[in-house]
Amino acid sequence: MQPVNMRSFKQKVRYHKKNFKRFLGKLEKNPPRNLDKLAVEVDKEVWGETDCLTCANCCKNMTPTFTNKDIKRIAAHLGMTKPAFTDKWLKQDKDKDWVNKTEPCQFLDLNTNMCSIYEVRPDDCAGFPHLRKKKMVEYIHVHQQNIEYCPATFNMVKRMMERLT
Repeated sequence: MQPVNMRSFKQKVRYHKKNFKRFLGKLEKNPPRNLDKLAVEVDKEVWGETDCLTCANCCKNMTPTFTNKDIKRIAAHLGMTKPAFTDKWLKQDKDKDWVNKTEPCQFLDLNTNMCSIYEVRPDDCAGFPHLRKKKMVEYIHVHQQNIEYCPATFNMVKRMMERLT
């Protein structure tokens, strides 16, 4: 597994972003029958070559949505009440979802790129980048956003384009 070179990744994103987003838009409107099966195959390939600990770009530049269940679990893990946890670490966005107050994520160790609450992390983090959902077509809008942040998503879209065009 090669470490993620963020400089190279950002250059690739700038070069391919429009084509990838256009491809995903077409895929969303007219998905092939084997899309979910293809996503499973590509997922295995992508994770065989992606080392998240050399990247952590999602934790540095995005925020998960914290569900009430997440808040309860993480607050208990930290020995805090739910209100104390939300007051200290979270804010509500325009949709009234709970999100981090700051970026990078307060639970990211910037020296190791490891999550200090990994065992109890939000479900949104545990599922990120959502490459292999049962109905991939329902997550294409998420992939369109994530190609700019996640090398695994970028590589998934690249491989899918190669196989479907």
